[in-house]
Amino acid sequence: MKPLTELQIRTKLKELNEWEYANNALQTSFEFNSFKDAFSLMTRIAFEAEKLNHHPNWTNVYNYLEINLSTHDADGVTEKDFKLAKIIDELAG
Repeated sequence: MKPLTELQIRTKLKELNEWEYANNALQTSFEFNSFKDAFSLMTRIAFEAEKLNHHPNWTNVYNYLEINLSTHDADGVTEKDFKLAKIIDELAG
């Protein structure tokens, strides 16, 4: 799978909620009321990521979740990253 160009990425970012392109990845973050709420979203994302065989890089500290998406074997952002980002947006509601 080929990585998208920066122009393609910036255009497709308009389809997502509060994601940005930095450090060769799609990035977003969430803040929740509790650790349980953060972990609940992580669990739902994990099931969807497993179906796609495409897994996020993420960091969770208490009620804060930061997510970075890139396709490592393509060395950049691909359609797979946008597909997972859209699913994450839907799950986060």
